[in-house]
Amino acid sequence: MTFFIGVDAGGSHCRARLVDAAGTVLGTGEGGPANAGIGIDALRAVLAATMAQAVAQAGLDAAQLSSVRVGMGIAGIRRPGIRDALAAADFGLGPVAFASDAEIAQLGAHGGEDGAILILGTGSVALLRMGGATEMIGGYGFPISDESSGAALGLSAMRHALRALDGRAHTSALSDAVSARFGDDTAQAVAWMAQASPRDYGALAPLVMDHADAGDPIARSIVEDAAGHVERFIDTIAARGVNRCTLVGGLASRMVPWLRMRNVARLTPPRGDALDGALRLAGFGPPLR
Repeated sequence: MTFFIGVDAGGSHCRARLVDAAGTVLGTGEGGPANAGIGIDALRAVLAATMAQAVAQAGLDAAQLSSVRVGMGIAGIRRPGIRDALAAADFGLGPVAFASDAEIAQLGAHGGEDGAILILGTGSVALLRMGGATEMIGGYGFPISDESSGAALGLSAMRHALRALDGRAHTSALSDAVSARFGDDTAQAVAWMAQASPRDYGALAPLVMDHADAGDPIARSIVEDAAGHVERFIDTIAARGVNRCTLVGGLASRMVPWLRMRNVARLTPPRGDALDGALRLAGFGPPLR
């Protein structure tokens, strides 16, 4: 029997799902950050450990491991040398197919068919698939890009909190909440920022969204700016002639109420998630079109 394991390796966490040929979920796994930025050795270790959880839960024996076909979607795989280094690794399973995390999210959202996704998570990027060819829009990395991401919301909140602390801006409920995390001490906040990762900034995004929903004027301005970037993405995707566009990622559902109705009307619900896409990459289901 052939088995399939899909892996979604992103900036915040790594997930794996193992199914049999009928699509029955036999095992799952979960690990920490698994993007190319953590280094190839650390990345291989997280991938291996996460898949090992799924394999152990499924109860596969050593003789069955070579029958497990793998599909991996990895954040940052476009960086020079990453794909080759991973392809050279022996994960102790069957053949492995690699793609970016955006590509497997698109495959899952549109069931392997053409369409576009806009990922709103720790980072932000759009991916279009037309006639089997893919095109990326944005996603050049935080803080240069990722304007509508959780990391961007967190960075804007930190900037506002620092300005409020030194008197260059009025305080608000948002700035008070952010400053309180650092004991209202600018030096502590700056020291944190000196080593903060996109994931660290992204952890502040729910706080920004909560205060925006509660009417905090600064939080509202931050979210409205992010929503403007989302709408420019949607406009660009529509201009490419793509009929299906889906928002995915942790911020997707919270951002929709901030969009204009004409753009909400352009969106379609996802058919599946990124792990569904990774399983398709592995060879599960109908051939990709």
